[in-house]
Amino acid sequence: MKHAKSNTKLKMQTRRKTNPILTETIFVARNNPGWRKLAEILSSSTRSQSAVNLKQIDNETTEGDTVLIAGKVLSQGDLTKKVRICALSISEQAREKLKQTKSEFVTILEEIKTNKKAEGVKLIK
Repeated sequence: MKHAKSNTKLKMQTRRKTNPILTETIFVARNNPGWRKLAEILSSSTRSQSAVNLKQIDNETTEGDTVLIAGKVLSQGDLTKKVRICALSISEQAREKLKQTKSEFVTILEEIKTNKKAEGVKLIK
C-alpha cells in the first residue's frame, strides 16, 4: 500500500517543475483536500502523467460525466457523447472533435477553482 506524500515532498518535487501552469495547478490542488491525490500524481515524474485518447474516454464514460485526465487528451478515436473533460492540455485535433459533440474542455486549474471538493469527477489514467 502506498502512503500519501508529505507536504514537504510535494513542495520539493514541485520546485523541479518548469511549467508555470503545472506548478500553480499542483499548488492549488495540494491545498484542497479533495484534490490532494491529483497533486501527488502531477508532482511526480512526467511519465506518471497520462496521455488519453478520445476513444478511451468514450468507452469509460456516460453522457454528462466530468472526466479528469492527469495529463494530455489526444485525438485518436471519436467521442459519441457529451462530456466535460478536465486536463492539463489537449491536442488541436481532439479540441475539434469535442466541438462536434458539444463537449466541454477546461483546464484542471479552472476545475479546482470551481469544484473545490472534487465532486462528481471521474479520474481516467
